[in-house]
Amino acid sequence: MTLPLKLSGAEVRLNGIGKRYGQVTAVKPLDLVIEGGTLVTLLGPSGCGKTTLLRMIAGLEQATDGRLFIGGKDVTLLPAGERNVSMVFQSYALFPHMSVLDNVAYGLVSSGFKKRDAHAKAESALETVGLKGFGTRLPSEMSGGQQQRVAVARALVLEPEVLLFDEPLSNLDARLRRSMREEIRALQQRLGLTVVYVTHDQAEALAVSDKIVVMRNAEIAQAGTPEELYTQPASVFVATFMGEANHVRAAVESIDGPTATVVLGGERLALPHRGTKPGPVDLVIRPEAIRISDSGQLSARVSRATYMGSHTEYYFSIAAGELFAVGADRLKRRAPGEQVMLALDPEGVVLVQP
Repeated sequence: MTLPLKLSGAEVRLNGIGKRYGQVTAVKPLDLVIEGGTLVTLLGPSGCGKTTLLRMIAGLEQATDGRLFIGGKDVTLLPAGERNVSMVFQSYALFPHMSVLDNVAYGLVSSGFKKRDAHAKAESALETVGLKGFGTRLPSEMSGGQQQRVAVARALVLEPEVLLFDEPLSNLDARLRRSMREEIRALQQRLGLTVVYVTHDQAEALAVSDKIVVMRNAEIAQAGTPEELYTQPASVFVATFMGEANHVRAAVESIDGPTATVVLGGERLALPHRGTKPGPVDLVIRPEAIRISDSGQLSARVSRATYMGSHTEYYFSIAAGELFAVGADRLKRRAPGEQVMLALDPEGVVLVQP
């Protein structure tokens, strides 16, 4: 007999939360609300503070500033074991000498559950992650993806209000990472869990998140939905960190309604102004927004063309520099040295005022 898991997602509220190590600031005081039942990703380069922030939510690090609330309860001073939060570590941290079932049940047994009840809940958790019948195996007899699921089951069996992931897929190969991130997302949505997910992989963040918090230099650079961050980045850093992007300097010459006349390398382009004013701007152009077109506004020369099977990767030389583009015209590839005209899809071009 298995005992059903009782799971619900709680709101996580950070009010002025910060962390210092002596004179070093790991996380500058910040405010953040993570709504119950959503998956929020902390994304950023190494050393930006995302893992420290995750560990403060877990109770593994003590905040030096601010207050932390989970489900409306102030947990700022509570130790990790009293926060009803579970964490899935990058290394999985499974006990090699224990069976999978004992690994999953370990936290319950340690907290005083009878072994029979703990095993019943562990069986339910394994079934939840698609590993029913695997309880007698040792971790060494499981694949990397299966071990990752065992680590998730061990976290779920404690029936946490918040589930934390610290770079959970970094030890897996690219194909397995893709399938596992979809499984984590599906599990989160099915169970209504509140999940805080740390990664430095932009594609991973885009694929699983309700909301992404991009961090840089120990603070939040921008927070929003995946679509908002990709199409409406607030800075060049966010734009270039959220996937491939070309970055060139340009100038807004004039504004007419929603359209800006932008001068790029001596050529004029009509683009959505997105709140910018006349003067110097940073022009961020997504590779997929660049098309070869006889009616294009931008003259260019093909400097490189690489066949990639489903598409062609181009490098174009323009007066303002070089542009990287992804073209679907694999059956009609342009040759290096060829002069072409380029059109820019407005939805893939962002003007950012310095």
